[in-house]
Amino acid sequence: MSEYAPSIEKLIESFERLPSIGHKTAARLAFHVLDWNEEETNAFISSIVTAKKNLKYCSKCFNITDNDPCPICSNPRRDQSTICVVEDVRDVAAMERTHEYKGVYHVLHGSISPMNGVGPDDIKIKELLSRLMEGNVKEVILATNPRVEGEATAMYISKLIKPMGINATRIAHGIPVGGDLEYTDEITLTKALEGRREI
Repeated sequence: MSEYAPSIEKLIESFERLPSIGHKTAARLAFHVLDWNEEETNAFISSIVTAKKNLKYCSKCFNITDNDPCPICSNPRRDQSTICVVEDVRDVAAMERTHEYKGVYHVLHGSISPMNGVGPDDIKIKELLSRLMEGNVKEVILATNPRVEGEATAMYISKLIKPMGINATRIAHGIPVGGDLEYTDEITLTKALEGRREI
């Protein structure tokens, strides 16, 4: 016998489908939503429906956007000769928060992972190569995640673009600001040593 009415159970189950949401958090969210008035509820539903209906992938960089091309690709102040390659649309937002990067992006929508059945043809590598064939790109920054899959993807792409005469760089990985050496794992320390620079 369920502890809640079937309608509430269904709402809780819907929230549980979201990543990192357990049963208790899902129940808390469900009851929070049930406390909303009709206007708040309709606004919430409308925002989900509008996002699902209006959002699409940019035909150039494959970032998620309301307009095609996306605001970054269509911005004349962005450096079109530098492409930062990332795995996920959320990585674009992370890079943009730095306010340091002035180039454009290419979103792969994943990384090469033979264990999970994801090969080079399953992510947006062909589309990246098509962009590079246009001939105005000077540097590709490989900003895939510092996991085995991300490293393999970066290596694979760098081998493909080397013969094109385009400079392929990898973002540095190392110890986070405010981190302690004693709590840093060996791989991160190794990457930090490899990425050291003169001061």
